[in-house]
Amino acid sequence: MKATNSPSPTWQARVDALRANAYRIPTDAPEADGTFAWSATTLITVEVNAGGQTGLGYTYSDASIVALIRGTLSAAVLTHDVLDIRAISQRMQRQVRNLGRAGIAATAISAIDCALWDVKAKLLGVPLAALLGMQREAVPVYGSGGFTTYDDQRMREQLAGWVEQDGCRWVKIKIGSDPAKDRARVQGARDAIGDAGLFVDANGAFTPQLALHYARQFADHQVAWFEEPVLSDDLGGLRFVREHAPAGMEIAAGEYGYTLDDFRHLLCAGAVDVLQADLTRCGGVTDFLQAADLCGAFHVPLSAHCAPALHLHAACAVPRLRHQEWFHDHVRIESMLFDGAPRPCNGMISPDLSRTGCGLELRERDAARYLVG
Repeated sequence: MKATNSPSPTWQARVDALRANAYRIPTDAPEADGTFAWSATTLITVEVNAGGQTGLGYTYSDASIVALIRGTLSAAVLTHDVLDIRAISQRMQRQVRNLGRAGIAATAISAIDCALWDVKAKLLGVPLAALLGMQREAVPVYGSGGFTTYDDQRMREQLAGWVEQDGCRWVKIKIGSDPAKDRARVQGARDAIGDAGLFVDANGAFTPQLALHYARQFADHQVAWFEEPVLSDDLGGLRFVREHAPAGMEIAAGEYGYTLDDFRHLLCAGAVDVLQADLTRCGGVTDFLQAADLCGAFHVPLSAHCAPALHLHAACAVPRLRHQEWFHDHVRIESMLFDGAPRPCNGMISPDLSRTGCGLELRERDAARYLVG
């Protein structure tokens, strides 16, 4: 029998350009949580060209990853077919094997991956949510801020605004900088929001025993969610707090999950009631979808962490989604610098399905003043 050659692909869109920039945007007031303080947030944008279209992705990380994207990771992306995003993702992860896949390398990969999905959806002429397969047309959000640097008046005004103006069903405050004041701050938050759901986030500030002590105090104010009561790497400590927390108080963690193994370890340990995943850290849309699959396998709900404009289309596509974090810093930056950033209506955000891709466009003139690399 005469051998025949395999047919050539009839359509390809190879990545022919990749660009990255860093922007440092000052906060509108000093901010802190239980373990860290900051006065600016660094946004890293990535653009990829393929098939005559441009895709946009971004992450919140350190300006140092710009060189990693332009150099080391570009070799895994340029000239490759944008239809094969999973293959590109695997190449990028192998490319940083000797550097370490977690941390800043993961954020760099995440930004590129989001840009690839954006350009793929644009090439196909559809919104990204439609390409991924929509489970819902709108995503519930919870207001997130209440930094420990805020005085009581500023905190109450912020929380009340999310509930009364944006219709949020839940809000979250930071705790742990000065634990002696936290019970009063939680009481102030409860007074400001009435019957809305109240969450607290310690960012790993406590030991397991101390976390449990404060959890029992917060239960008096109907706190329904305690995020990172201990360091997220302390799986035993998270499990201890979860097993002994007051009835009705969920334990959440996962925002520092950089690989699927990080999520698997949290779930296998029984460490969380709700898993958080952040596609600007965990490998972009590709691995966010896989994190959602893990949640399905373990029957655990998923909450999308920060960067609401970038998460929106993926959040519409995954099952078991509980909600999306409406984080003050990122909401402010996204509304300042991106056309197409969503706004809440009755506590929900919805994608603009008249736009292809992720529906976002960087306003470069507005961003230029913040450019640092």
